[in-house]
Amino acid sequence: MGATCKHWLIAFSSASLLAGCAVGEMPPPGRYLTDRECHDLTALRTNASPTMAEHQSELAALRKAGYDPSPFWDDPYYPEDLQYAQRLVDYWYQHECVPTRTQ
Repeated sequence: MGATCKHWLIAFSSASLLAGCAVGEMPPPGRYLTDRECHDLTALRTNASPTMAEHQSELAALRKAGYDPSPFWDDPYYPEDLQYAQRLVDYWYQHECVPTRTQ
């Protein structure tokens, strides 16, 4: 495993742990997003004036997906890394948060 892969693995693991601490709860077993993150992400998608807490939940979810906003001035992969994290969070949201519709 190369140094870059190890760096990304450590960064992802650290971000995942810190993101759970930032919101104050851990996701249920087998899930990436907490119930609070699901609630706040739903509110962000439907609410005209989001709260700071909802934005913090969104950032915690993006961090779990591997995005680190701190080196924005020196990130050669920006905005691709942010867009990747957004797609991953959207995927998690679709599979973990949105109730399945019966037809």
